[in-house]
Amino acid sequence: MTKPASGMAVPGAAALLLLLLVGAAAGCGYQSCPPTRPGLLNVHLVPHTHDDVGWLKTVEQYFYGGILPNVYNPPSGFCWDQLCSDPPVVDEDSEENNVDSIVSTFLQIAASQAERYRTNHIIMTMGSDFQYENANLWFKNMDKLIAHVNARQANGSRVHVLYSTPSCYLWELHRANLSWSLKTDDFFPYADGPHQFWTGYFTSRPAFKRYERLSNNFLQICSQLEALAGPAAREGPYGPGNSSVLREAVAVAQHHDAVTGTEKQHVADDYARQLAAGWESCQLLVANALASLGGSKENFVFCNALNVSVCPLTEAAGRFTVILYNPLGRQVSWPIRLPVNGASYAVTDPQGQPVPSEVVPVSNFTRRLRGDGGSAVRELLFQASAPPLGFSTFTVSRLSRGDPRAHPARTPVVSQPREIQNEHVRVLFDPLTGLLKEIQDLDKSISLPVFQSFYWYNASVGNDESSQASGAYIFRPNSSEPFPVSGSKRVSAHLVKNALVQEVHQNFSSWCSQVVRLRAGQPYVELEWTVGPIPVADGWGKEIISRFETTLQTDARFYTDSNGRQILERRRDYRPTWNLSQTEPVAGNYYPVNSRIFIKDKKFQLTVLTDRSQGGSSIFDGSLELMVHRRLLYDDNRGVGEPLVELGANKQGLVVRGRHLVLLDTVESAANRHRLLAQELFMAPYAVLAPGGGPSYRRGQPRVRQFSGLRRELPPNVHLLTLTPWDAGALLLRLEHQFERGESANGSQPVTVDLLNLFSAFTIVSVQEMSLGADLPLDATSRLVWTPATGLAQPRPVPKLDPSRITLQPMEIRTFLATVQYEVPGAGPGGP
Repeated sequence: MTKPASGMAVPGAAALLLLLLVGAAAGCGYQSCPPTRPGLLNVHLVPHTHDDVGWLKTVEQYFYGGILPNVYNPPSGFCWDQLCSDPPVVDEDSEENNVDSIVSTFLQIAASQAERYRTNHIIMTMGSDFQYENANLWFKNMDKLIAHVNARQANGSRVHVLYSTPSCYLWELHRANLSWSLKTDDFFPYADGPHQFWTGYFTSRPAFKRYERLSNNFLQICSQLEALAGPAAREGPYGPGNSSVLREAVAVAQHHDAVTGTEKQHVADDYARQLAAGWESCQLLVANALASLGGSKENFVFCNALNVSVCPLTEAAGRFTVILYNPLGRQVSWPIRLPVNGASYAVTDPQGQPVPSEVVPVSNFTRRLRGDGGSAVRELLFQASAPPLGFSTFTVSRLSRGDPRAHPARTPVVSQPREIQNEHVRVLFDPLTGLLKEIQDLDKSISLPVFQSFYWYNASVGNDESSQASGAYIFRPNSSEPFPVSGSKRVSAHLVKNALVQEVHQNFSSWCSQVVRLRAGQPYVELEWTVGPIPVADGWGKEIISRFETTLQTDARFYTDSNGRQILERRRDYRPTWNLSQTEPVAGNYYPVNSRIFIKDKKFQLTVLTDRSQGGSSIFDGSLELMVHRRLLYDDNRGVGEPLVELGANKQGLVVRGRHLVLLDTVESAANRHRLLAQELFMAPYAVLAPGGGPSYRRGQPRVRQFSGLRRELPPNVHLLTLTPWDAGALLLRLEHQFERGESANGSQPVTVDLLNLFSAFTIVSVQEMSLGADLPLDATSRLVWTPATGLAQPRPVPKLDPSRITLQPMEIRTFLATVQYEVPGAGPGGP
């Protein structure tokens, strides 16, 4: 045990801090790792806790993986937290002295674990859930353990124990100079028992999952406008704008018990509260930026409930403006849908030219969902275009009945429609059932029988095989066969059709409905589903899926994305690196779907894009399904301590609305569509409203109705992943190649971008390439080069930076810090 000059023992936490300080003085990075002993078995103790903040408790309440033998827990008998009951190390001269037995047991455990490791280094995780609130208990016992185990070396022991970190353990494995097998798949789906698959959280709390996705979308818009407008965005006529509030809230929402939906209900409510506060702060910043860039101090209005057709301004005003901001690096055409009460409107674009528009009645689905939240009886539809990294301003005027441009709202309604069609796609419906039955791609003259409907799995409450119930973490249906949501063989359906959109409204039950939508010019089918409150009065929890059945010969294979980027092949009842004995044929085949899932044969591919993370699978050949909602009556005994009931705002049960975008294409060209469309879903344009007629931002400044922060569009395969202020006068930039190697003849090619002449809102003075996390210059990083079991090690040299020729390889992300100058020194465009 380390002792100071006075002879008093240094508390364990202080000892570790001293160790780290000594290491830091010796060097940085791997050079700061504690020394190990060649020829001995080195046991790396890694103190840790499962970060409880944001699981069972809020932040305020808290502060006032299967490859290790014990998951992430300590060895049996060596848990020294105040929550544990294992005996402490007693090394005083007394009858309770247990040093010999503790050390002998530890040495046996270490020897047993070492038999399964390839080097003379093993790792032990010393901690678990909720632990280290009293860290002194842990560290004083680990101090004693290290001292007494290492003292045995004098008697011939070959074991050396040390405080360590995962990085230091990895460093020692690298120094062993061995070859290692290369794992290209992931570890999904997890299970901690034959009937305990952790695949429920892929869908749990679907409303919060959508809110998190929308919040990140708005954060990127907020950050971009802060970068484009400069200081004028942070200090402007609407007050101090601050993107950091939303940035921190979105970051906290990435916690593994936040967006996953595995927290207690009041903690989930707190996450939502933090996000809402971040939105408010960013809305001030966005208003400041739009006023500065647009030259007009408008009374900007942010209508956050447009998905249920609520916006007081558009419902009441006879005239207003719509500012559509596009965060993508290419021009985008985006559908606008606003609640109104007039019968006819005129819409003009930034150049004053008329834009086709239509007025349709608010659907009964939406009326029920919004309740008393809005009063609009109609919705105004038009298609708006916005330039890359910029905005377009549209003017909307309500027309009087006598205006020659006015025409009555025409909404022909057809019961049990047979088809909808635009210039790219035709969708056929079964006249007997009202369900979707076929999709045709008119551009390529291909068609595919596609049957789609909603079902529910009966959530298990446990049985003779296992007491495991379905819960926030665990998905466990009590049968492999789901029940149809519709109680009859025929769903009621009707058609709404005009020049801009064709919609089939399907009603599956009192709590499940869907709109199948085709907009003019849209090469995909949009399915807008509304599910909830899920009925549970029968005593059964329910897990709701949207299932697609086709004639594709899929050979037990389907494909999902990994964090919206790489596509991974999944095979039913199969794991690439070990032999699987399937015990849960549904839950054991579920995988996370962050942005898309698809099935294909040798010719055709059916892709479904999601607007939030969901669980998905292909339970039988030719099918795919996505779980959209779940409501459960029992806890699954994984620590949450409450069932996933989600009562919603009215305490009757949560209602969720979302979208699936369905693409039919050839296998060869499918990626060209789903890559770009998925990016549009993830970084969607955002509409800000205003009454119009506001004063000039600055005397003599012209009003700008259309603005682009780029001098030219980015190539289709390049995405501007990050544009955000960094230090004073500096911006953080990330460019991403969004295609994988080999998935597109054109999209998968390397692409070169001129960074210096890309932006119009500022001039780039200097550029430094950084590591992905932007914490180190790229030329200062030193990646470990590993030797694979097959093939050669492939170190990646850092290329010489030429900012006028930034080349991206497929799936590559490059990060830059750019020093910039705005048009007005010390200010953004439109300055003070």
